[in-house]
Formats: sequence, structure tokens, C-alpha cells
Amino acid sequence: MDFQGIRQTCLEKKGSREDFPFGADIHVFKVGEKMFALLAEREGSLQLSLKCEPELAELYRKQYPAVTPGYHLNKRHWNTVTLDGSVPDGEILGMIELSYRLVFKGLRKIEREQISSSF
Repeated sequence: MDFQGIRQTCLEKKGSREDFPFGADIHVFKVGEKMFALLAEREGSLQLSLKCEPELAELYRKQYPAVTPGYHLNKRHWNTVTLDGSVPDGEILGMIELSYRLVFKGLRKIEREQISSSF
């Protein structure tokens, strides 16, 4: 997947928005006020950081060398994927969906209801 594909996928999620709290070169995708994805270019590679269940995060890291503990994030709950083509697009889309759901589920009930009813 390329930058625009990732960006579009993240922005299609209910209630998602793009923010730049860490500078113009780090695209942060949020639902409510919580991050579910970070997209940036580092050392010439496009990298995507996503929230993940700890056990599944470990499995992804074992299966794909391009998946590493979250860069500058809680390494138990976040993975960073180097988008070098070694992780199938379908797997990346699934990781984005899981991250979004985990973060959405962690929102307060009133926030979840507002997001769900506005779309």
C-alpha cells in the first residue's frame, strides 16, 4: 500500500480525522481524541504505527520482519509496520481495522454513541 491508500483507508473510518500534533511530517489519525494510526516517512521508508492486542502484536512481529514494536509508542500495545511490500495489503488493512476498533472501543460511551449516530 502507498501513502494515499493508507491515508484514505484511515479517513474512511467513522469519526476519523487527520491531525498533526507531532509536526507536519507525521500524519496522525484519530477517532474522538485518541490516535489509532500514525503515518510517516523515516529513513526513506513509509512507516505505519497501529494499536494492537499484545498477543497478536507479538505474532505479527514473528511473522513479518517489517513489523516491529511501536516507534516511540507503548511497545506492548503498538506495532510499527515498514511498508516495504513484504506485508500483504490485506493484512495491513486488517491491522488498520483492528487498531481503529480497539481505540473506538476505548472511547467513552457517549463519544461512541455520538460518532455512531452522526454517520
